[in-house]
Amino acid sequence: MAAINLESFNHGLIDFIGNSPTAFHATSNMKKILVKNGFNELKESDTWNIDSGKYFIVRNDSGLLAFTICKKNNPALGFKMIGAHTDSPSLKVKPNAEKIANNYLQLGVEVYGGPLLTTWFDRDLSMAGKVIYLDKNEKIQSTLLDFKRAIATIPSLAIHLDRDANDKKSVQKQKDLPPLLGQIHGKGNKSFKDILMKELESSSPNLEIKKILDHDMCFYDVQKPAIVGINGEFITGARLDNLICCYCGLMSIIENHDDTNTLLVCNDHEECGSSSNVGAGGPMLKDILQRVCSNFETYSRMIANSMLVSCDNAHAIHPNFPEKSEENHGPLLNHGPAIKINHNQRYATTSETAAYFTYIAGKAESPVQKFISRTDMPCGSTIGPITASNIGVKTIDVGVPTFGMHSIRETAGYKDSWYLYNILSCVFNSAKDN
Repeated sequence: MAAINLESFNHGLIDFIGNSPTAFHATSNMKKILVKNGFNELKESDTWNIDSGKYFIVRNDSGLLAFTICKKNNPALGFKMIGAHTDSPSLKVKPNAEKIANNYLQLGVEVYGGPLLTTWFDRDLSMAGKVIYLDKNEKIQSTLLDFKRAIATIPSLAIHLDRDANDKKSVQKQKDLPPLLGQIHGKGNKSFKDILMKELESSSPNLEIKKILDHDMCFYDVQKPAIVGINGEFITGARLDNLICCYCGLMSIIENHDDTNTLLVCNDHEECGSSSNVGAGGPMLKDILQRVCSNFETYSRMIANSMLVSCDNAHAIHPNFPEKSEENHGPLLNHGPAIKINHNQRYATTSETAAYFTYIAGKAESPVQKFISRTDMPCGSTIGPITASNIGVKTIDVGVPTFGMHSIRETAGYKDSWYLYNILSCVFNSAKDN
């Protein structure tokens, strides 16, 4: 069973999400927690000497894989795996972003993933990400940057100037979305790299930056996640999809698992198709598992003895739109994580893996639900079927029920992340359960 209580778990979850505005920051925060709990970082460019113990690897600063080798030191026994993703839909700053109109400074943005764009208007926005720079010794370095304060907004057009807005609102991505940063005074042009440099000089004065070479920055809502509801039933916030699952997996793997080989993989780029060197469609997981196993025979036996719990949020039945959910398959908030099923393999769940997860949930004394899309509506997907097809591991897709998925502010049940954490902890402690 879990080692911490519901209240402290949720406060930790809220802090983690609030301090992780980008995939880079989420990965950095997970790395700090792993190091604090005795995990040793491995560099992919180094020679590895794997023994029983706790390890992790970071790739691209935005994806992470942590694993433990039990005291038997036998990878062929298989791994209990948990998968999630670090990225969320957002507005990414374009390379040559500066836009000046009527003395207003704006930045051009590219839509990343599939955000619910109407929710981005009239919010207090900040900016965070990764900056690549040349130091005083002519070496290319990188650092994370978070403005941490409201520096921009995307103002709506007033109803007086758009009388059909409440009936026919559409978003023209190129025209409507550039955030407003401020006003330009005088004749000088404002360079985005100058803005980044000024902020870095203020927030990280010890960095010796000669020149900014590139950046990967995005906007985010500065409003922190919160507990809401007349009885505190809900958690609301940005990036619940899928930082909830990253945190649940992280808190599960840092516990002591002497009798089980465990693994947590948090991929990037799920929201745009997973096709990258750090996405589930790339080779990261397979690369690392092959290095952990001494030969192909051991690797093949390991895959046959392993199982992946792919965790990504699920659609809860919405009280205003119950017709959007499949009858008898609309998960409720605070009734446990949902097993996600699609017989056309948009989810990787099988009857075998669903039965196993249900059994483990019973041992964890946590409820579970079933989710399946309406037959006449398209079904989304996640890293589960991608990973299963890449390495051949048996897989189940599960998720915390959520309202407003891909909104700038999503809603989940106060108890559901805790239920998922309890189940995942039990999965990692189930050495003899197959």
